[in-house]
Amino acid sequence: MRVAERCRQSTWCGLALSLVLASTLFALPAAATPPVGAAQQAAASTDKVAEPANITDWLMRMHEASRKRSYVGTFVVSSGAAMSSARIWHVCQGDQQVERVETLTGPPRSVYRHNKQVHTFMPDDKVMLSESRESLGMFPDLLKSADSGIAGFYTAQAVGHERVAGIKTDVVELRPKDNLRFAYRVWAEEKSGLVLKLQTLNAEGQVLEQAAFSELQLDVPLKMDKLLQMMGKTDGYRVEKIKLRKTTADAEGWLLKTPVAGFNSVSCYQRPATSREVGGRSEPMQWTFSDGLASVSLFVEPYDKQHHQQESSLSIGATQTITRRVDAYWLTAMGEVPLATLKLFAAGLERKR
Repeated sequence: MRVAERCRQSTWCGLALSLVLASTLFALPAAATPPVGAAQQAAASTDKVAEPANITDWLMRMHEASRKRSYVGTFVVSSGAAMSSARIWHVCQGDQQVERVETLTGPPRSVYRHNKQVHTFMPDDKVMLSESRESLGMFPDLLKSADSGIAGFYTAQAVGHERVAGIKTDVVELRPKDNLRFAYRVWAEEKSGLVLKLQTLNAEGQVLEQAAFSELQLDVPLKMDKLLQMMGKTDGYRVEKIKLRKTTADAEGWLLKTPVAGFNSVSCYQRPATSREVGGRSEPMQWTFSDGLASVSLFVEPYDKQHHQQESSLSIGATQTITRRVDAYWLTAMGEVPLATLKLFAAGLERKR
């Protein structure tokens, strides 16, 4: 579970950044709330919301809003009795975007992002991880053209108006057309479409995870150069540069013998180990798939009986994890999809040579 644990630790701040970008990615599970139908009943007493004319256009509107608004807010991710929060600063100037995410719970951690460049500061270890994160083609970055296949696997339905962090929002549900993916309930600011709250729902309408701004100030006059100065201040930190080697599954000798409907390969990298990890063992391969909203990652590394224990599966909210041995390799499959969907990926991975 070494790879899976590292990914869970590293993606919480990724979730914060992702929702800031109107994304869904990884989160923590949430306490039970009323099922999908309850939101529709609650909306009956409000003004009728116009149905999204086109699901892709509606999602594109949210994507554009995330790229054009500057704001400061407190972001909360809940999972049953567990809850995490972070303070977020987001600045936009033309094509330039800078974000600062400061964790408020758990180990202190600061994440800065300037376009694709990401710096993660860990004060307890006095380590700063520097990496370049290219778009994985996942929501909303996939939505750069009308060619997105999301409409083939989800429908959108407006269900009402609610306030989030004191701001009026439209509430829209994205429902899957099959049982291979989860549903989503999205709260988007009425004027611009900026996502302020997001829930992931199972087939019964129960909330698996939830992320939202508890407090938000829009169009705050933030100074981009000040955040960039903070991002570059590494005195007293050991800087570790993570260079992902872009590759293909085919080049690494792997294939998915049976495609999973709606999920397309969006990236494949070799991920180097960091100095904080045991032994400096071989680099794991990360092969990522997305249907435009949900994503699945397959991590493959050489099998090591000392570190890789028995095969297992784990559910944490919407995020499922499966580990198993594949020939002389160890697979860790992770994704915010139903467990049955993740099993299809795990069962379909095959070594070519």
